[in-house]
Amino acid sequence: MKKQKRDRTSTLFNRGFLAGINGRSREECPVQTIEMRSHWMSGWREGREAHWSGMSGVSAIQANPSLH
Repeated sequence: MKKQKRDRTSTLFNRGFLAGINGRSREECPVQTIEMRSHWMSGWREGREAHWSGMSGVSAIQANPSLH
């Protein structure tokens, strides 16, 4: 059975979320194209909000169920 590849935008969102939840700077965004950068940044913003709300570990997964 073939493994289904994820959409690039959802992958960038999840990586941005993880960067935000871990307190990393938005300057560490790995992509330069505006469209792709916006997906990473929106994930980063949600991750920062979760970080500021005190979520970490398992509670962070509840904030973003796509990380399962």
